[in-house]
Amino acid sequence: MHLVRLKVPGGLENLDLVEEDCPAPGPGEMIVRIRAAALNFHDSMVVNGKIPCADGCIPLSDGAGDVVALGAGVDAFRPGETVVSAFYPDWAGGNLTPAIQQVVPGESVDGFASQYVCRPSRAFTKAPAGYTPAEAATLTCAGVTAWRGLVVDGGVKPGDTVLVLGTGGVSLFALQFAKVAGARVIATSSSDEKLEKLKRLGADAVINYRAEPDWGRKAKDLTDGRGVDHVIEVGGATTLMQSVAACRTGGHIALVGLLTGFTADVSIPALFSNRIRVTGVSVGSRTDQEDMIRAIMVNRLKPVIDRSFALQDIAAAFRHYESRMHFGKVCLEL
Repeated sequence: MHLVRLKVPGGLENLDLVEEDCPAPGPGEMIVRIRAAALNFHDSMVVNGKIPCADGCIPLSDGAGDVVALGAGVDAFRPGETVVSAFYPDWAGGNLTPAIQQVVPGESVDGFASQYVCRPSRAFTKAPAGYTPAEAATLTCAGVTAWRGLVVDGGVKPGDTVLVLGTGGVSLFALQFAKVAGARVIATSSSDEKLEKLKRLGADAVINYRAEPDWGRKAKDLTDGRGVDHVIEVGGATTLMQSVAACRTGGHIALVGLLTGFTADVSIPALFSNRIRVTGVSVGSRTDQEDMIRAIMVNRLKPVIDRSFALQDIAAAFRHYESRMHFGKVCLEL
């Protein structure tokens, strides 16, 4: 089989395509022929040496493919089924713990830039019926993060207003989940072309944040001064206080990303005087993923894929992802 291994200290030039023997399943394990994988900010951090991993680690946390063989004791899946990976294989449900966070594919254990993988069966869920492997691979990190932030932690309901930032995978999934929940969506981008795509995807109002530097106040104005109920906050350092300004009293901010940096100047009075609830979202559990997939199937939602690359072009895929020119998910098809 072909796979990619990352040489430490990292960097796109240290992604090596190699050939190795296929694995065999042990008790509780299964072999999956990976057909597609998806790229995320987390993967970019690992590949570029900003999150440590072992020398020779196989990158990418999100993968989908077909079950090929089952080890003894595996009865939740059958050969031929399409499955999708779970970001935290050991998080079945309940509260996230430090121990659960120790096992992350593509970081502390091997990921999915590989034609075949051998993993415990708990590392996967069934994929949505009718999804291609590339579509399924988009769900693990981006889909579950949006679901957890907006539905599980946010409790979005009909009539709410949701503000989504940018056009990455999490924001686009959040837009779609908000619409099927009966919410109004305000979306931002620095590109007028992308703003038009956001409207076609269902956004009720859009803001070009380059043209509107005080876009948080603009978002609040678009609610007749009430403020938005939820923000899917993917920026971090330079966007958090704008998100606070956009919120209604008692609003909710799901802090899911740090694209603009890790250290922010935060106004504590603005948070407590307006009763703003900020929730840190670290993807979600396998139960969250299964619940999300049921909702996807009922509502016939499809992810937005910007572009797919071949496994041997993984470095080019990361360069495209890191350019931030994409609209939706960047994938590999194996």
